[in-house]
Amino acid sequence: MTDIHDPTEMETRRKRLVYRSNYRGFKEADMILGGFAKANIDLMTDDEVLMFEDLLSAKDHDIYAWITQTLPVPANYDTPLLERLRAFKPFD
Repeated sequence: MTDIHDPTEMETRRKRLVYRSNYRGFKEADMILGGFAKANIDLMTDDEVLMFEDLLSAKDHDIYAWITQTLPVPANYDTPLLERLRAFKPFD
């Protein structure tokens, strides 16, 4: 069983999330999620890392639609982290 409070475990999760964010298979999602992960993963709390991990379990097109606000966001993904993701500008 993994201990999410173990610093080594969280570091591994962070690295895995940056990788997963960059290689989604949907170019627009790769750019937004990958850029956001690179810029923010080290600033995220452990709880935010877990929220981001949960978000990445959703389908790429759904995540993109939630970011662009073309689909309603399910309550479990409607978090301050998603708001930060919406505000992120990968090309600034």
